[in-house]
Amino acid sequence: MTDVFINNIATFLPNAPVDNDAMEAVLGQIGDRPSRARRAILRNNGINTRHYAVDPATGERTHTNAELTAAAIRALANDGFDLNAIDCLACGTTIADQLMPNHAVMVHGELGTPPCEVAATTGVCVSGITSLRYASLGVAAGEFGNAVATASELSSAVMAADRFRPEVAAKVEALARQPEIAFEKDFLRWMLSDGAGAMLLQPQPQPREDGVSLRLDWIFERSYAHETETCMYAGAEKRPDGTLRGWNEFTPQEWLDRSVMSLKQDVKLLNEQVIHYTVEKPLRELIASKGIAATDYDWFLPHYSSEYFRDKVYAGMTASSFDLTQDRWFTNLTTRGNTGSASIYIILEELLHSGRLKGGQRLLCYIPESGRFTTAFMQLTVMEPDARK
Repeated sequence: MTDVFINNIATFLPNAPVDNDAMEAVLGQIGDRPSRARRAILRNNGINTRHYAVDPATGERTHTNAELTAAAIRALANDGFDLNAIDCLACGTTIADQLMPNHAVMVHGELGTPPCEVAATTGVCVSGITSLRYASLGVAAGEFGNAVATASELSSAVMAADRFRPEVAAKVEALARQPEIAFEKDFLRWMLSDGAGAMLLQPQPQPREDGVSLRLDWIFERSYAHETETCMYAGAEKRPDGTLRGWNEFTPQEWLDRSVMSLKQDVKLLNEQVIHYTVEKPLRELIASKGIAATDYDWFLPHYSSEYFRDKVYAGMTASSFDLTQDRWFTNLTTRGNTGSASIYIILEELLHSGRLKGGQRLLCYIPESGRFTTAFMQLTVMEPDARK
């Protein structure tokens, strides 16, 4: 197996940044009064600005998920990569624009580039890492001379107010007593936003003259679905026993009246389990299997949904005898928002182009997923321009 290098990363964030005061105007108000939960959620999550593929003046959609992804890929060409030469295109996302065909072929169609191998991965936040794994394994095995891996989210498509109005109309009496949509739905309206990232993978380091590239050393991913209930979901309702009733068990009218297709989060379960299953348990296994130590790393790039979890993540790491101090952390959650699977791409892109990376430095990336508690860690090593010689 040959080494694999991330030689460039590009991102696309649609439209102008949206600050906290403008969020409800862009997404729309549910019911006849503003959300009571919004300010409390925003106070805890620490996000100041984010992006939506929504025209703030009209409320109309400005991009599809496939268009966001294609825009990020096209930005790779700004550094001289020929998009017509893509050997493999692997695309991860949480919710594609359609049930079928898969997201990757829609992105390929949007690009209009020559034939190549395509693969789509789904899930929640880890779907962007599984697309990266697919692409990197193909390059490492010599199957592809290059590969492009992507992650993207169009969360606004299922969070706009008009997606909830039939439910509001169907529950007028209940909503008179509690004007918000159930908290499990309202919570995520103020947490998630839109964006896409793309990585160029090749078997040789090819840093830009003014920058560096990243050697992909390993990806470690674990699911704990066999031990946990579903925590974050869409296209379903959660029964009292913790199982899901899927969208195809409802009538089309119920899809509307109960906002079945909306994103939902079991916040109680999230708070109880997310650190144990996405930090402590996998990190202890990772330390045992790869022999890593906190002193091995110059940078820690965490994807977490909210600043509320920052100290909790650190506490989980120290409880696992892995004291990677916060002065080595890099995140852009406050300015870019929580873009789900695309977040780690957007974090890495900013650091890669910041001029702060030096040859030989090691990065540890952390990507949790609360869908049914899956997590991924990834190690990267910085390669300077003279690494080509």
